[in-house]
Amino acid sequence: MVSHEQLRTIRNGVAIGVATGTYGVSFGALSVAAGLSLPQTCALSLLMFTGASQFAYVGVVAAGGSALFGSLTAALLGTRNGLYGLHLSRLLSLRLGRRAVAAHFVIDESAALSLAGRTEPLARLGFWAAGLSVFVCWNVATVVGGLGATLLPDPEALGLDVVAPAAFIALLAPRLVSRLTWLVALIGAAVALVAVPLTPPAVPVLLSAAAVVSLALVGKTAEGQQTAPEAGGRA
Repeated sequence: MVSHEQLRTIRNGVAIGVATGTYGVSFGALSVAAGLSLPQTCALSLLMFTGASQFAYVGVVAAGGSALFGSLTAALLGTRNGLYGLHLSRLLSLRLGRRAVAAHFVIDESAALSLAGRTEPLARLGFWAAGLSVFVCWNVATVVGGLGATLLPDPEALGLDVVAPAAFIALLAPRLVSRLTWLVALIGAAVALVAVPLTPPAVPVLLSAAAVVSLALVGKTAEGQQTAPEAGGRA
């Protein structure tokens, strides 16, 4: 018999899937407007299946960048899923074959609902409920958005070129909760703005990401150096 908490977890997963899936309409339309065919657009959602990376890839292509730079940018943004996987691999405790399937559904939403589970069974249920719901809704919405764009004589006339930047702002805004996050965001933006007139499309994004990662490593090293003397003093 399904418990109340299990039903609530499933309901939350479906709600997350529906809410997140609406972004798929924008992605489908933007991808077709950028020059990708409908099958190529659908393949990105089926095989890549990580929204931020998909928007990044299409945004680079739309700006005139190469597929290589688009792929590098998408891969860079997708590295966070690997960090989620470190936690989820222990939690899900799946065999190699099933683990490979589960890896495809490691996204922000499935990781978040999994971490919200009070017990391991609820955490596992949350992962699958959110992951599968988002996957289905995202791919259906991608088809709808892509079909809609193919029926328009000039998709860019609707201003679809601003969808990707708007989506990234929506993803970033909730995370600006401290001075450190604001500092990181401002430094990344400054590096990108300086690089835009000097480098090819997509390179500013890579340089910005490199600057942010370097800043994080410096901060981590400084934190470790401050902690070491304190540890020695207590010893």
